[in-house]
Amino acid sequence: MSHVEIQPPPGEAGDATALAAAIAAGELSCVEAMEAALAAAGADTCGAVCHLDTRLGLAAAEAADRERRENPEGFRTRPFAGVPTLAKDLGGPFAGLPVRAGSHLFDHLADPGADSDLAVRYRQAGLCAFGLTTTPEVGLSLTSEPARGPRCRNPLAPALIAGGSSGGAAAAVASGIVAIAHATDAGGSIRVPAACCGLVGLKATRGAMPSGPHFGNHLGGIASELAVCRSVRDLAAIFRALRGDTKGPYADPPILESRAARLRIGLLTDTGLAWPTAPERLQAVVEAGRSLEAAGHRLVPLAWPRFEASVRRSGTIFADIISANLTALLDGLKLDMHRAEPLTQAFAERGRALSGASLWNSLSGAVNISRDLWELFDGIDCLLAPMLASAPLPLGSFPMDHADTELHLNRMAAFAPLATLANIAGHPALTLPFGQDPAGLPLPLQLIAPMGHEPTLLRLAARLEAEGRWIHPHAVAGLPG
Repeated sequence: MSHVEIQPPPGEAGDATALAAAIAAGELSCVEAMEAALAAAGADTCGAVCHLDTRLGLAAAEAADRERRENPEGFRTRPFAGVPTLAKDLGGPFAGLPVRAGSHLFDHLADPGADSDLAVRYRQAGLCAFGLTTTPEVGLSLTSEPARGPRCRNPLAPALIAGGSSGGAAAAVASGIVAIAHATDAGGSIRVPAACCGLVGLKATRGAMPSGPHFGNHLGGIASELAVCRSVRDLAAIFRALRGDTKGPYADPPILESRAARLRIGLLTDTGLAWPTAPERLQAVVEAGRSLEAAGHRLVPLAWPRFEASVRRSGTIFADIISANLTALLDGLKLDMHRAEPLTQAFAERGRALSGASLWNSLSGAVNISRDLWELFDGIDCLLAPMLASAPLPLGSFPMDHADTELHLNRMAAFAPLATLANIAGHPALTLPFGQDPAGLPLPLQLIAPMGHEPTLLRLAARLEAEGRWIHPHAVAGLPG
């Protein structure tokens, strides 16, 4: 990957890169940074953290301080040396942190004895994990309100959702408990919470992020892990630290930077009659387009009918894959389905009723959607579109105490119409805030690029971030003022 030079966000430096710089400069120790994060987590009123391990966090911070003293050159090679972080309660495990996927289904399972490949890279980047963030049961919702608790609230407006399924991660970063947090995305689960909480998030190109050593099917390739961040420069740094040499199940995609000074930006400012987007959110997309046009790029207006069939089909394929995967998980681990929430049980039954031929048709359909998006990128270099159709919804907007899977899927599609498209197609997609609405809530954008073109997304996102239209209201715990 070519290096994308990204400046700090204007008007603030409250991100993980700034915290790492303060630690490296001796303004605070790794242990002091960890103690501040632990204190913030202990005072958490947003339900962001579902599991806290003070001992684990302090041990990691003490080890980082030792390296700073004994091997300062090695310490400086780590982009986030000594920075506290939280893992998501879903995804590749971090040793010592008992992943439960927001469910009583997994209460009896042993804690992970080893890191996933991705967790190893988190630690190599210098990040010190000390707990787990809240997720909906088995990641099945765009809000993070599992029956087992806690109920995750948006730090910007506590009566509203923080998004899902990485809602706890987003709430922890937006509230300043940590400056960066592990997150996963199978159907918008990084981007939707980031969008709800005024953060930056990226669903990477299929195959770019490690998913071993126990690959399994990994949701048919639609899932990816990375992080939610407070700045584009943090996102660029964590992407560089984690990507590549994944050892399967897909070939490492080449990471490419467009050499064109003038990019063709496809502009989508409509999401159709079935899933309309609020005018102020469409206006943010229009204004972002104007900003990029002023920077020398060319806008290419696009119409919703070009996307509608692929978007609808993506939602159906997503439902089939997660249902079949859930059924296989329950059967493979011999889990008691009655310990799950009613909607989780309904998705498992949906998967059990799915024929092999139907699932195969969905997997084949995913290939066609990927090809369709590739053909779109014959005429443009990047797609600029809305991320959410509305402001974050009130808590309780995605209940799981019922068995109507279609109703739940339609509710999620209405909130984030384009969320699943990049997952099904395998293309990278990035969200960032670009201003705020009258209630002070973020106006998020979504940028989608061809496979391997994360540098293009990061470059464009940094250009938009530089306008300073969004400032985080909560400071990072431990960061010197």
